[in-house]
Amino acid sequence: MAGHMIQFTANGSTREAYLTRPSGTGPGLIVIQEWWGLVDHIKAVADRFAGAGFVALAPDLYHGRSTTSPDEAGKFMMALNIAETARDLRGAADYLSGLDAVQPKKVGAVGFCMGGQLALFAACEHGDRIAAASDFYGIHPNVAIHPEKITGAIQAHFGKSDPYVKEANARALVEKIKGAGKPIEAHFYDAGHAFFNDTRPDAYSGADAELAWERSVGFFRKNLR
Repeated sequence: MAGHMIQFTANGSTREAYLTRPSGTGPGLIVIQEWWGLVDHIKAVADRFAGAGFVALAPDLYHGRSTTSPDEAGKFMMALNIAETARDLRGAADYLSGLDAVQPKKVGAVGFCMGGQLALFAACEHGDRIAAASDFYGIHPNVAIHPEKITGAIQAHFGKSDPYVKEANARALVEKIKGAGKPIEAHFYDAGHAFFNDTRPDAYSGADAELAWERSVGFFRKNLR
């Protein structure tokens, strides 16, 4: 890993996150974990964004816990305190904005699975902090999305054969955002859930992942400049 763990303040409490930077300056980007926790895969994704020119911060939303068990991951996800998580994400955005390396002073959010829903949630709840958000097949039944609050740019990536985020439900979310008068760049792939996760050979779709990567980097470069 190219980065390191740091601490930041969120609502008066100390939180941990993985921070990784480009060789020079760049906009800030919050990278939000899947339901497994802040695992090496998410750190590697953050490193990859740093290599593309972003100052990337992956907050540890489970506060030290992670798992490889789907059953335990599901329990962790359902036990997540959403109000506390909202404060953590705001604190992460504030931390990035305060770094000298973050130039221009713009922050985006990208997340995967549970984190995808949280990236969209952050864009809704913290429009004064989050200038752009990219949702990779987001899911969390306890995270409500209020698109009328969105002020920044939104992008989404969904798999047409995703058993957890059905294509019909994903398209309904896209239409809900459009119906609120908010633009959204939505992409649908001939893939299933977690198609971007190259540590899961059962789910990973290389060509789709690479296309989604190029689209997400282009999206953030355009909207965080």
